[in-house]
Amino acid sequence: MATAHHLLHPVRLRIMQTMLGADELTTAQLRERLPDIAPATMYRHVAALAEAGFLEVVSERRVRGVVERGYRVRGDRSLLDAEERSSMTKDDYQRAFALFSGALMADVDRYLARDDADPAREGLLCRQAAVWLSEEECAELAAEIEAVVTRRTGNGPGDGRTRHLVSLTVVPDKSADDAAAGAPSGG
Repeated sequence: MATAHHLLHPVRLRIMQTMLGADELTTAQLRERLPDIAPATMYRHVAALAEAGFLEVVSERRVRGVVERGYRVRGDRSLLDAEERSSMTKDDYQRAFALFSGALMADVDRYLARDDADPAREGLLCRQAAVWLSEEECAELAAEIEAVVTRRTGNGPGDGRTRHLVSLTVVPDKSADDAAAGAPSGG
């Protein structure tokens, strides 16, 4: 069974992020999109992701005597399930968040470095909100957000579409709970 440690690596995380929303990519195409990753490193991590079940082989063809495989993210493996998340340690979560944050910052940096970037017009958005939720309500909210995003993941390129990365972080704010517990109730 695949576990979180398969994704808690900067190269594997970048590969998965690059693969999201792509119908199929070969290792050579991944190397074009991630040119700073050495070829041997790329092949090793793609193989590890495929072996762990995060990527699936969807095509094979012979190219100059070598079999070139086309991969895509398995739809049922694009996220860690509840059992996998519950087996993660606090250190695993810290690593995962550091990798996620670094990848998100790199995505924004890459976008803003483009001469044709127009953040306001193209919808670059960073937003945070505070909501008071029970555990059940938080699970419902996460499921609702995931359902909304999932409905759009079937869209392909064309029709004036640009690939957008949607990132979500939900962080319990226990310090607010402590402050609210000490506050007088009233109306």
